[in-house]
Amino acid sequence: MLPDYAPPMDPWLDVLYEDEHFLVLNKQSGLLSVPGRHDHLKDCLESRVQSRYPTATTIHRLDMETSGILVMALSKEIHGHIGRQFEHRRTEKTYVARVAGHVAEETGEVDLPLICDWPNRPRQMVDFERGKQALTRWRVLEQEEAGVTRLELKPVTGRSHQLRVHCQQMGHSILGDPFYATDEVRQMSDRLQLHAHCLTLFHPVKKEKVTFTSPVPF
Repeated sequence: MLPDYAPPMDPWLDVLYEDEHFLVLNKQSGLLSVPGRHDHLKDCLESRVQSRYPTATTIHRLDMETSGILVMALSKEIHGHIGRQFEHRRTEKTYVARVAGHVAEETGEVDLPLICDWPNRPRQMVDFERGKQALTRWRVLEQEEAGVTRLELKPVTGRSHQLRVHCQQMGHSILGDPFYATDEVRQMSDRLQLHAHCLTLFHPVKKEKVTFTSPVPF
């Protein structure tokens, strides 16, 4: 439960792209992708979009704390088509994060299976026996001052909290992460510094690859 949920209001809705088939939205940090169980959690990206586009349905989600690109379908057929692209890993997703510490290597990958940590949900944890495969490729974009690294993250799989846990397992938690960072790292930012920056998918009607980007807000 989120007793202090206070979703951002400006902008109320940020549409990056629309046609008669689907929408590409820029979700703000602090806004739920879909409504929660309690009444005070009904305000979310999905409900805001549906107030303007009644047929819109959510294909995939971003964590409340994560900002950036999210796609919604405007018909059942398009939902199924794009949903299968996510399911079969035919989309290309790029995130940008600022993490604690200077990452030593220039590139690498984290291949650690994840499972929900049920007593502490929604936290996830590494579990080599029961976990589902989770693979993240990363690249250093910039070594900043004050012991911070800007990373490009490319999730090959799409597990819940995958990028957050994998960065923690690298020893470089994402700044502002309320679940996986130490108190010191969490207090280095007033938000989770993780942004869904770029998404490439196959347009179901135009039959061509299309790429969408959202400016990194940090």
